Parts: sequence; structure tokens; C-alpha cells
Amino acid sequence: MIKLLSHLSYVSITTPNVEASVDFYEQQVGMEVVDRIDDRVYLRCWGDYYRYSLVIVPGDEPALDTMAWRTTSAEALEEAARRVEAAGVDVEWFDGHTTGRSFRFIGPWGHTMTLHWEVEHYRVTSGGSASAYPDRPTRRSRFAGAPRQLDHVTVACSDVDAFANWYNDVLDFRIMARTELDEAPISVFSVLTTNEKSHDLGVVLDGSTRAGRVNHFAFWVDTREELLIAADTLLENGVGIEYGPSIHGIGEQNFLYYREPSTMRIELNTGGYRNYVPDWEPQTWKPSQGSNNFYKNGAMPMSMTESFPPADGPSATEEGVPEEIREALINPYAVQGRG
Repeated sequence: MIKLLSHLSYVSITTPNVEASVDFYEQQVGMEVVDRIDDRVYLRCWGDYYRYSLVIVPGDEPALDTMAWRTTSAEALEEAARRVEAAGVDVEWFDGHTTGRSFRFIGPWGHTMTLHWEVEHYRVTSGGSASAYPDRPTRRSRFAGAPRQLDHVTVACSDVDAFANWYNDVLDFRIMARTELDEAPISVFSVLTTNEKSHDLGVVLDGSTRAGRVNHFAFWVDTREELLIAADTLLENGVGIEYGPSIHGIGEQNFLYYREPSTMRIELNTGGYRNYVPDWEPQTWKPSQGSNNFYKNGAMPMSMTESFPPADGPSATEEGVPEEIREALINPYAVQGRG
């Protein structure tokens, strides 16, 4: 059976102030602008193998424009389109910037996904940006804690398990783990992957009525020490840390969350496992086991439940969820002392 998808290739987001966001990614994250085409700005990390991994698009509010995956072949691209259409979802073919023949579709929960095979490989072979490592596309960034590459994207939807099952059934995403609340059989988080990583697609519970929302996207740094340096550098430059540094139980990654000027959430992560098991059975975690914070030494801030764009109505922690369930989601360690 053909393997459809290889990995996450880029994320495109909207922002009310393109230049403020672009300046932040250049000056605080350490990314490089490679193209400006019409109203779109294309950026890359120093270790991204393709021309870009982030696209900034003007919009009225912070939101997900699209999340893009590269297929394993041209044949896999055609097969993926066939499967999406067979699932009753329309596909739109277009020529992407440096990605050639591509298609996009809107999934059942309103998220736009783009698939492509063609791509422009990025590599500087001479001059000041060339790396001493022949395999690296460019030299390491001079910015302290600058990420090597794009890592994953986490979206929000009203039915976590149904979302995971649809993307597993249609596009062969592997379901790696899920979180169910301690005090109620409610699935609040799941992670999926197209390769050996713990995840390149995550999904969190969204109790709002607004479809297609995103919770965050993430960059990768090589070591935990670099993540801590990034945290220190961000603080020194007046960028607030929303959550972390700490370690996720699910995936085993070290993490750090902060916001860009539009309020879009960014994660830096590193570490984690590599899983090559073809018949992997996903574990069901409980928050009290440390699915989100394995050290179990602090509650997740309420702000982490915010997704983008803002909900039309109450957020997932306010709409139709009993008080004890909200507490279990935000401060799961409180349940450990209950009889």
C-alpha cells in the first residue's frame, strides 16, 4: 500500500499587522524572509530544507490560513486527492509558490490543508550564509535559541477522536496518543504523525462554535539547553513566556510557549521519542499522569485553552463543561487528592 504523506512542510497564518509579525519572526525568533509576493511574506528557519516553512498573510484576525504536508511522491499526491474526494470532500488544484502542482481542501472540522509533492530544495553553497556542514542548507543562525526548523501544528475541533480517526482513515496519519480527562470520558487531546516523530499534527478540544481554529504551531531546537537559552533571550527582549519551560508526558518533548504580536501562539520544543513501530497502539493518558506537564509541578495557565481566531462564543473551558471538568483540564493534579 502506498505511503501518502512524508512530513509537515509549511504553515500559513493570517495576521492583522503583517509587518509587525514579520519583524517579530525576524528579530525575536531568528527567521529569514526569503520572498515577498503580492501581500504574502515567506520565511524560513536556518535549518529548513525547503525554501520556506512559514507564510504570513494579511487578515482581520490571527488564524490558520493553511497547513501543508509534502507527499512521498507525485503518485501519492494523486492518490491522496482521490481519497479525500472519496470521503466526500472537494479538492482544489493550484500551482503553489515553489511547490508546483498542489491541492487544498477544507476538512470536516473546517481546517484548510494543502498537499504537494514538488518543492524547491534550499541550499546555499558559497558565501557568508553557507554552512561548514555540507548537509545543512545554510549556516546556523547568529540569533540565540533560533529554531532549526518547523516541527508541528496543533489545531482545535469539537470532537478530538473523530478528527483523529478521519485523518487516520483518509490520509493515513498515525494516531500516537490521546488524553482523556480523569473525571469524565472526554477526549481533550490527540497527537498524530506522518513519520517517526511523536507528532506533526495535534488536535485539542474546542467547545466553541467556530470551525477551523488553530491552537499553536511549533518550531524545533536541537537541545534542551538551546530551548532554555531561547526562553532567557525572549525574556531579555520583553517577550512574555506563556507556559514552560517544562516537558510533555505525551511525546516526551521539552516545551516553551509564547505569543507573537498578533497573539498567535508559538511553541519551541526539543527532545521526544522516535517511533518506527508499524502496528503501534496509541496509549490513553490522563492529565493527572502528566500528559501535558510530566513534572506535575504546575498548572497549565487558562490562556493555553485559547485558540485562533477568537471563538464566537465562550471558549472550550466555559461552554457546556462542568466546573469540576474545567478544573481537571486546567489543574489536573488537583484530582489526585480526591477520594
